[in-house]
Amino acid sequence: MKFTPGNCYGIIGANGAGKSTFLKIIQGELTPTTGTVSLSPNERMSSLRQDHFAFDNQTVMNTVLQGWERLYQVMTEKDALYAKPDFSEADGNKAAELEGEFAEMDGWNAESDASQLLQSLGIAESEHQKLMADLPEGEKVKVLLAQALFGKPDVLLLDEPTNGLDPQAINWLENFLADYEHTVLVVSHDRHFLNAVCTMMCDVDFGKIELYVGNYDFWKQSSELALQLQSQANAKKEEQIKQLQEFVARFSANASKSKQATSRKKQLEKITLDDIRPSTRKYPYIKFEPEREIGNDLLRVEHVSKTIDGHEVLKNVSFILRPGDKTGIISRNDVTATVLMQLLAGELKPDTGTITWGVTTSRAAMPKDLNPEFDHDDLNILDWLRQFAPQDEQDNTFLRGFLGRMLFSGDEVLKQLNVLSGGEKVRSYLAKMMLSKANVLIMDDPTNHLDLESITSLNDALIDFKGSLIFTSHDHQFIQTIADHIIEVGPLGVVDRADTSYDEFTQHETAQAQVADIYPADKKKSKA
Repeated sequence: MKFTPGNCYGIIGANGAGKSTFLKIIQGELTPTTGTVSLSPNERMSSLRQDHFAFDNQTVMNTVLQGWERLYQVMTEKDALYAKPDFSEADGNKAAELEGEFAEMDGWNAESDASQLLQSLGIAESEHQKLMADLPEGEKVKVLLAQALFGKPDVLLLDEPTNGLDPQAINWLENFLADYEHTVLVVSHDRHFLNAVCTMMCDVDFGKIELYVGNYDFWKQSSELALQLQSQANAKKEEQIKQLQEFVARFSANASKSKQATSRKKQLEKITLDDIRPSTRKYPYIKFEPEREIGNDLLRVEHVSKTIDGHEVLKNVSFILRPGDKTGIISRNDVTATVLMQLLAGELKPDTGTITWGVTTSRAAMPKDLNPEFDHDDLNILDWLRQFAPQDEQDNTFLRGFLGRMLFSGDEVLKQLNVLSGGEKVRSYLAKMMLSKANVLIMDDPTNHLDLESITSLNDALIDFKGSLIFTSHDHQFIQTIADHIIEVGPLGVVDRADTSYDEFTQHETAQAQVADIYPADKKKSKA
């Protein structure tokens, strides 16, 4: 395979297919059994660090600067030379060499460039000299992303870059990558993000990687079209080619405004029937069927406050949800959203205020951390699920079939709970929720750990769900296609927007932010 500048390659594949392994081989963390990975001379590769504690003893600014290792090395060597009390002629010559190299790398602008990156991601200038250890988790994630992007490396490797980012930071990153002139390889389960930034898809399956032109939606829909055409064995090839041309034309017309759009359109127009192959992906069958309808009342939250470990997470929060609402709870602080979900699920009690559910509601809740639910050494999936099945659905035949639809086939249903992967735990828990037949689902970041196929199935199932839903998510497409009610929870209360899509909500927030940029705080009142 050859990866070329100006393209963003989305690495997709089922959990365990080898996506992260592939990135580790490219960046040299793993050695391939056979074959080679080569980078053009003088090109620099950078990757997003996954260890959020690796730089705890460094300042935020120095952490970002270390993203360009040679530049940071030159800076520290220079400083060490100039700090010597017995500065010699040899030291002067060495310093001159370093100064020349420093200038070639535009080192004099390094700190201002790093500062601009940090501020674009929402890290205020007042934070730049703080130690990483003093930052909350969400800000550490942003600093490490700025580190990867710093200096515009020739090859950029990003493994789940949107994890832990707020919507504003994700939107900024999408725009940054859409116009990036170098080579980007990205692993992500965020379909909206893949569609916004990718020009090529790398499908990891059966130990091989196939390259496809286009973004994620183009790959998915073209592979489904290929499967449909393949099944029409007697159809004329001319008719198939016509269908393909119409399909490609639709996607070409929708190319984004980025610099990459023109080359993407040209690549799409060159696609032939033989270039598109059916997907071998398997999708779990997910369907939530409530046993009864909700009556006149769903939920009333009044003046709820909650303090955790001495920190006031929620303050005087009030809102009302109506039967049938599918409500997305969003917050710039994940802890805030999770605490609210725990209060709604009854796992926590509010310090003040009340939470009142309608008498006809029956609720099933999925917590963000599923590990305590599966902390059983003596149970397999089959016996664990049996506990939650109605009396007439507890036999092995029914439960095996039920788990089979969730992609646990054959003896996989006998897997011990303590060896399940993150994705397997989520699929098992979704099976439990389906058996509950609840008319209200409370789900805290349910796509966490799922592969794209499972996310798609869950997404479709929640769109079709006839009951009410309250959920949190970082997945833009998931929120946009499901939620008809958005509630943003902040430290001072809530922004409650009923009958509003996520796109409408974020457009409003973006407009508000632009006003704030144009009119500084001390002038806003008079300008307004």
